[in-house]
Amino acid sequence: MILSTTDVIQGAIVEAYLGVVTAEVVYGGNALRDFFAGIRDFIGGRTGSYERVFEQGQQDAIAELEKRAVRLGANGVIGITINTGTINLDETGVLLLITATGTAIRVQGQP
Repeated sequence: MILSTTDVIQGAIVEAYLGVVTAEVVYGGNALRDFFAGIRDFIGGRTGSYERVFEQGQQDAIAELEKRAVRLGANGVIGITINTGTINLDETGVLLLITATGTAIRVQGQP
């Protein structure tokens, strides 16, 4: 599977554009992680626990994007973008949202 943020795969011949594919990953809050992140906000510095959550979330979103593209008969996804955000629940906290979007394609000569 070819996965690319570019709109063109150099040297590849696209047989078909199969449509837009999207994937969403949502993570709930974690009281311990939130506590330590709050301390980092107070004293400054990077919040490694949240960085790891976003890194894992991006990997999960790309993996899900690939699965959904395969269901369309694709062997590639181009123009991939990844966005992050939050969903505010209420005073109890927020959910972390990571989305991946791209165009599913079938490239000639690729498995």
